[in-house]
Amino acid sequence: MTTNSEATERRRIRVRGVVQGVGYRPFVYKLALRHDLTGWVLNDPEGVLIEVAGRAGPMRRFTEGLSAEAPPQARVTDVRVERLPGDTAPQEGFTIRESLHGGVRSTIVPADSYVCADCLAELRDPADRRHGYPFINCTNCGPRYSIIRDLPYDRAATTMAVFTMCPPCAAEYRDPLDRRYHAQPNACPDCGPRLLLAGPGGTAAGSGTAAGGGTAAAEGEAALTGAVDALAEGLIVAVKSIGGFHLAVDARNAEAVARLRTRKRRDSKPFAVMARDLDTAASFAGIRPPEADLLLSPARPIVLLRKRGRGLPEQVAPRNPNLGVMLPSAPLHHLLVDRPGLDALVMTSGNISGYPIVYRNEDALDQLLDVADLILYNDRGIEVRVDDSIVRYSEHTRLAEPLVSFVRRARGYAPYPVEVGTELAPLVAYGAELKTTVALSSGSRVYVSQHIGDIKNDETFGAHQAAVRHLADLHDLHPRHAAVDLHPQFRATRYASDKQGDAFDQVVPVQHHHAHMASCMAENRLTGRTIGVVFDGTGYGLDGTIWGGEILVGDLREVDRVAHLRTLPLLGGDRAVTEPIRTGFALALDAFDAFDDPAAAVAAFPVLETLDDRQRHVFATMARRGVNAPPASSMGRLFDAVAALLAITTHAEYEAQGPIELEGLLGRDFTMAAPGQRYRFGAAQRDGVTEIDPRPMVRAIAADLAAGLDTATVSRRFHSAVVDMVVERCLALGDVGTRQLVLSGGVFLNEFLLVNCLVELREAGFDTYCQQQVPTNDGGISLGQIVVADARLAGP
Repeated sequence: MTTNSEATERRRIRVRGVVQGVGYRPFVYKLALRHDLTGWVLNDPEGVLIEVAGRAGPMRRFTEGLSAEAPPQARVTDVRVERLPGDTAPQEGFTIRESLHGGVRSTIVPADSYVCADCLAELRDPADRRHGYPFINCTNCGPRYSIIRDLPYDRAATTMAVFTMCPPCAAEYRDPLDRRYHAQPNACPDCGPRLLLAGPGGTAAGSGTAAGGGTAAAEGEAALTGAVDALAEGLIVAVKSIGGFHLAVDARNAEAVARLRTRKRRDSKPFAVMARDLDTAASFAGIRPPEADLLLSPARPIVLLRKRGRGLPEQVAPRNPNLGVMLPSAPLHHLLVDRPGLDALVMTSGNISGYPIVYRNEDALDQLLDVADLILYNDRGIEVRVDDSIVRYSEHTRLAEPLVSFVRRARGYAPYPVEVGTELAPLVAYGAELKTTVALSSGSRVYVSQHIGDIKNDETFGAHQAAVRHLADLHDLHPRHAAVDLHPQFRATRYASDKQGDAFDQVVPVQHHHAHMASCMAENRLTGRTIGVVFDGTGYGLDGTIWGGEILVGDLREVDRVAHLRTLPLLGGDRAVTEPIRTGFALALDAFDAFDDPAAAVAAFPVLETLDDRQRHVFATMARRGVNAPPASSMGRLFDAVAALLAITTHAEYEAQGPIELEGLLGRDFTMAAPGQRYRFGAAQRDGVTEIDPRPMVRAIAADLAAGLDTATVSRRFHSAVVDMVVERCLALGDVGTRQLVLSGGVFLNEFLLVNCLVELREAGFDTYCQQQVPTNDGGISLGQIVVADARLAGP
């Protein structure tokens, strides 16, 4: 006699999230066999669908295990169970069915992942048939997003479609109990991608014939040996990685690093370093346990760590207390750094300055040999270029929880969506002009692309448009509206506006700093009236001027500007960004009211003597008359100016160099200056808006320099003053109907400023939030544009 507890039940189960390309179907298969259940599992555009039959107890444990025991790369977001009639004859056994291709797509594309422990063991095992194979992978690891052309995630929809599996690989692929069951990039040396090595006049992918008529310098193991030998000799090798090319040199070889800087024309911007393992990384960087977890995570991001000792040449990251460190993210990387004496490589993006990372073989052979001595590439295509992600871990004794912040969100994290908690209109957001990303909405999700870069040139703008198409195609999205930056001359703004009435019903312009504020609100699922402290370099304001030091009050639909930094003339417009001595000069002129006679400003800051008499006269005239000197209320430019006046960075090679080196003097020590030693900002009311005045602070800095105070102490007093000003200005708002506050904008990549503002504002009674899912810089703008546009389309 069968008891109720033994009665057979039938269920249909829908599983959503990152459940394709991560070994989820074979996991379900084995879980069902373990619990003696019958039925089937398949992939479809929504995720994974299961029908299962069996006794109630095992059925319950099976259902619980779908989330609790999921494979390491899976991210289960939803499990929905439907009871089915039990009178149908149960299926014999449990099977994995063919994927279905119709219906609405809601599954989440898996990100590219590291090399799992099992594959790494096989890579290093001389007896294994994949020993030393640089493209080893399984369902638990390997390339995903960078090779996917379409969904469902099957081999035919990836760049691996051109490789026919040999019988042993095909047997693994078909066996549900094998680790490589339906591992779409599955391959071996007999049937899969191959390494190629080329120098000047090298080959194009797979052709065997050089562009100049020659042949590849080497293939396979010989190509790897040639590249490793070249690196050991101090040469520069362009290496094709998961999402594009890196430029690599031996990180411990000062001459090699200097040569790379010379050829790439990159004198100061820090390089990232790939270390063989944690022990190697710990020889030149301090690693706290949470930072070790980030380094070892499947995403394998670059983690900003504190420098330690003199393990690496100063040229790797000059005048910076941090090192960007990552561990190998691909089998090829392990093979490169496994050689004794070659345990750390500089790995910087393989691109021409201002252009996106190179990812096609033909482009690498055409462009990168001006920098690299050799190119190590392969014949597996990259569908989507993906840079390395950069993250930072921060903690403070007065913060309840530590912070993990993105500097750049790309490989390992894109294209995972941000869940905003409310249904959105079908939108595409085109982001900003610099450090841009794009975003598309689907239900309550926002799919934010990988970092794209600065879209002023045609190639990067092409990558920008390709990212939109790829995200839309992958998720079968059809945006009816577009969100763009308010700046009428931004390239993406003009592009989308030209399509209004054709591709889009409406194009919604969103003010830059409102988008920053909304981005932080969206990822924290905040609604309603909010205070936004938004500090960045530049953004087009509602009044047509340059904003960048803003305190806003409002919601997702609209905001009021309640306070801003006093404007500063940008002498020469964009030239002021690359020559911050101009902005420093303008700040000193304003602080000492010296527009007619710059002598007092020059006397206060000796670095201004590096400007000759003619330059000082011309710059003062430009500032006084407002000729080619647009006013900007920019906190980023204030940091530029102070760094220049302290003779830290008078001319910038890369964006925010001055602010980064100014903060670098603090050594990642978050201690605020003593209360009586902090500089002070002034404040005045103009037309109901508070103008925050840096002039008193600038005069106090001049006095400290005259008294011989060191620049590190001046930097700490300056940073502390900015923190105090933020808290004071927010408290001075009085009753604005909310204590909910967000911090956003690129200036909040400054760790001292972010951490101390969070601490002080929370202790002052504000519910304060920052960004941890997308970057606080312009990489998060597209997310904010989506939610602002949605709020406006929904009406009052």
